[in-house]
Amino acid sequence: MASFIRPSRFKAYGMERPFTFINSAMSADGKISTKKRKQVKISGKADFDRVDELRASSDAVMVGIGTVVADDPSLTVKSEERRKRRVAQGKDENPVRIVVDSKARIPLTADVFKKGVGKRIVVVSKAAQADKLEALREKADVIVVGDEEVDLTKMSEELKRRGIGRLMVEGGATLNWAMARAGLVDEITVFVGNIIIGGKDAPTFMDGGGISELGEAIELELFRHERMDEGIVLTWHVRSSGSK
Repeated sequence: MASFIRPSRFKAYGMERPFTFINSAMSADGKISTKKRKQVKISGKADFDRVDELRASSDAVMVGIGTVVADDPSLTVKSEERRKRRVAQGKDENPVRIVVDSKARIPLTADVFKKGVGKRIVVVSKAAQADKLEALREKADVIVVGDEEVDLTKMSEELKRRGIGRLMVEGGATLNWAMARAGLVDEITVFVGNIIIGGKDAPTFMDGGGISELGEAIELELFRHERMDEGIVLTWHVRSSGSK
């Protein structure tokens, strides 16, 4: 199921950065993994298929380094039919796979480098070690933006210049928050599953610094909901980042 885009919103951002949406799955109490940051099965086959379609319809899929370290995802399109469809459209089998990794901590043996056909990009800051960047450039394009941390706004502008018009963000919690707080997210889709994970140390859908008062909250507009598997998929437009 392709994600709905309001033309006015797309035009407003289209010349500056990609249309960007976050997709995730969380428990009924808002957790995305256990207190040990181990991935758990929250949704089922129908939702996995929905996510695969979202990947196939995107120009790029992005995750943070925490997700790579914890889950080692390949970020590939699983359906052979969808991969063939992309090729027929003149695209690579998989969308561009992007890892945001300020200090260049990503293992050179990560699955994102080993599995699937397509381009890879690692986004780092100037704080990344030069010798690690040399090794990374043998496996992926490297974008350097920001001093100690990746400058997400400049990154988004650079991705747009590279032809990425539709960007799917698959977490984790720190990257989700940072992107939304910076005003770089247009849409958020979350599968809410029928389990409770609990634990104050278990990551939520969005972590990061959080807000100090209600006026700083990120405002959303719910425009679609759909029962799926043993849960529900909720989709919101982002009205404002809440940033001052």
